Amino acid sequence: MDTQSTLESMRRDLAAIVPCYNAGERVAPVVRGLLEHVDHVIVVDDGSTDNATASLDNLGARVIRFDVNQGKGFAMLAGFRAALDNPDMRAAAIVDADGQHDPNELPHLYETFVREEADLVIGSRAFDERQVPWRSRFGNKLTAAVTRMLLRQSIVDTQSGYRLHSRRLLEFLLEAVPGGRYETEMEILVKSVRNGFRVVPAPIQTIYEKGNPSSHFNKLRDSMRIYKKLISVSLRK
Repeated sequence: MDTQSTLESMRRDLAAIVPCYNAGERVAPVVRGLLEHVDHVIVVDDGSTDNATASLDNLGARVIRFDVNQGKGFAMLAGFRAALDNPDMRAAAIVDADGQHDPNELPHLYETFVREEADLVIGSRAFDERQVPWRSRFGNKLTAAVTRMLLRQSIVDTQSGYRLHSRRLLEFLLEAVPGGRYETEMEILVKSVRNGFRVVPAPIQTIYEKGNPSSHFNKLRDSMRIYKKLISVSLRK
């Protein structure tokens, strides 16, 4: 498939899912950027209180709203179910609502998906020492090392949330993953590898904003949840 055909296929066959919790004015530009590449954008409002998703329906996105905050994992799964409502949907991408993921990277991820016949494409960031604090670089390298030891597969950026999933992987995940918060992304990665799905990286630009006010990731609490999930799921027979 040539590049033009791939891009036309992406617009039709790829859904972009945006889990959103109190992202404020950041989420609308993300949705607009995604709609330049795909026809199907699904925003899952995870119990936000800032009313930021109120106008997104008018932009052309489908908005699913939770009454209360449940966690990113539950929002992702709701987006997966919505994407699978379309029988022609071939894949779904997860894109952060706060602008940390560039919508213009989507064609590259989709081209990798098609070329590699992948089930899970992980947007792998280059952690530039001039841009990213040493704690973030160290944390990513440590998690990658532990993941490599447990799964016996090298995955450069285990913490990247910019991912593209095949339809067959989505169908499996809805049966295998119960939901949760940020640790759900690690569970998806581990279960994908353990169950023989093809996982491949695709280099993406690193967008790092120190002290991002729209980030709800608690470094201590959520990191502990991620490591607990990594170890428990990896060692489970």
